[in-house]
Amino acid sequence: MNDQPGPDVKLPDPIEVSRMMAKLAEQSQRLVGEFLKRQAGSPSLGLADPLNIGQAFFDMTARMVANPALLVQAQFSLWQDYMGLWQSAAKRMLGEPTTPVITPTDEDRRFKDALWDESFVFDFIKQSYLLTARWMQSTVKNVEGLDDKTAKKVDFYTRQFVDAMAPSNFAVTNPEVIRTTLESGGENLLKGLSNLLNDLERGKGQLAIKMTDMEAFKVGQNIAVTPGKVVYRNALIELLQYTPSTPTVNRRPLIIFPPWINKFYILDLREKNSFIRWAVAQGHTVFVVSWVNPDESLTNKSFEDYLKEGIFDALDAVEEATGEREVNAIGYCLGGTLLAAALAYMATIGDDRIKSTTFFTTMVDFEEAGELSVFIDEEQLASLEEKMNERGFLEGREMATTFNMLRANDLIWSFVVNNYLLGKDPFPFDLLYWNSDSTRMPAAMHSFYLRQMYQENKLSRGEIMLLGTKIDLTKIAIPIFILSTREDHIAPWRSTFVATRLYKGPVTFCLAASGHIAGVVNPPSANKYCYWTGGKLGKSADEWLQSAEQHPGSWWTFWNEWVKQHAGGEVEARAPGTGKLPALADAPGTYVLVRAA
Repeated sequence: MNDQPGPDVKLPDPIEVSRMMAKLAEQSQRLVGEFLKRQAGSPSLGLADPLNIGQAFFDMTARMVANPALLVQAQFSLWQDYMGLWQSAAKRMLGEPTTPVITPTDEDRRFKDALWDESFVFDFIKQSYLLTARWMQSTVKNVEGLDDKTAKKVDFYTRQFVDAMAPSNFAVTNPEVIRTTLESGGENLLKGLSNLLNDLERGKGQLAIKMTDMEAFKVGQNIAVTPGKVVYRNALIELLQYTPSTPTVNRRPLIIFPPWINKFYILDLREKNSFIRWAVAQGHTVFVVSWVNPDESLTNKSFEDYLKEGIFDALDAVEEATGEREVNAIGYCLGGTLLAAALAYMATIGDDRIKSTTFFTTMVDFEEAGELSVFIDEEQLASLEEKMNERGFLEGREMATTFNMLRANDLIWSFVVNNYLLGKDPFPFDLLYWNSDSTRMPAAMHSFYLRQMYQENKLSRGEIMLLGTKIDLTKIAIPIFILSTREDHIAPWRSTFVATRLYKGPVTFCLAASGHIAGVVNPPSANKYCYWTGGKLGKSADEWLQSAEQHPGSWWTFWNEWVKQHAGGEVEARAPGTGKLPALADAPGTYVLVRAA
């Protein structure tokens, strides 16, 4: 028998419960009323299938029916697995030692509570779920005859369903939730309902999960606080120049082009993990582009506008601010894709101002675009463009939801459990605050990017015309540093590796551990993760990795040694506002403060 004492059971205060229930009922009634008002006059009432999921699963079902032997084999395999689980469970009930039929991966944090292993009941629930999940996903993967895009879509949405149905996501099958409910007298569930209603209200009827304490951070006060000035502004960008922290600096300034799909301060969160502050301390005169958070007035801003007003206006402004024509550049994710197009254009017209370029997790070939390609087909693009044309832009929250789905257990369901079932407030976390600070995208720009890059992959093929010039990446002959991350769900590293075969100049490829954000924002002081360098280029990505050397810690120092070779010597430190461009505002500027909500 289990002689351990059970959890203390707390009886709820009936007066407090009544007061809270009345408050929640009033809030619920208001939300329902607002929802009905929004639906008035809507012919579809949300019953359409803009993601085109139904057709994908219809095609899969048709293929399965056409090959019943495969389905019977899958069913028999699941039956065998369950027979093994029943035998193991029977032995455990009799006190015999057993080995689990299936265990979660080391990265799976859903089953970390000790009772998932210690309790016979919860261990059985856990293993039943894992067996069924494995069966469902393997079954849909083994369906023959589906085209590649349909197969990826079926696999992706099957995983979304499997993740959603995890026993950890339900109060009656999560031991931590049951224990907390008994200990708090159900206060956690009432608090969780309040959190849920607040998130629905904040999302105006759509669930906007609160991932962190939104009051714990203030841009310009305790994040994005590296000293500097705004030295240039146009309709699309503010250009920030940072205050030097060394008496001399590299002659060539360093200009960073972050993605316009997010705020730039992912590279300037706090002092301990700010890439920008660290780069300033290494003797770089750092400039960064802060993209505007566009509204309907910028609906017609195009990819060419971002090229002219984002890249080229910024380069002109750096020269005005420092008197230095030559620069080193960094492009992060979409900012890197834009920068690559700019470099190809500059190579064609003979503009040699950028002497070296670093790409952070950047795709220029979209043939194998990873799981984001699930959202790119004609039906979904047409639906998205219809929405964007109505408003003039894509809501930042919609794109954020797409990215969160790529890591649903970490970025959706863990918060459902924490906020709604356990009734806890989310932990203050600078990275998740930034992740919640989404940006909009102009309709014309985003439609061009999705169709020309993701859907048709024209950039790497040299089939795009920009500013009257054919964009040919193979003309880029300057030194290139490519930083990719091994667990990247947004820009898969094997896809980013393709660029090593496109550029004409010398290419250095570096692979960092972790993902799209954590692999980049990894300061040397943290002493985390590792990175690989020195593999043989000219072969496949996997062959490169096999021949590469692994190093502990951060890639930042390795990159700095590389970029120093292109620094152009040293000059006296330059303070922002002392050149031909006056300071317009303190960093982090005004554009970054505009929230999509």
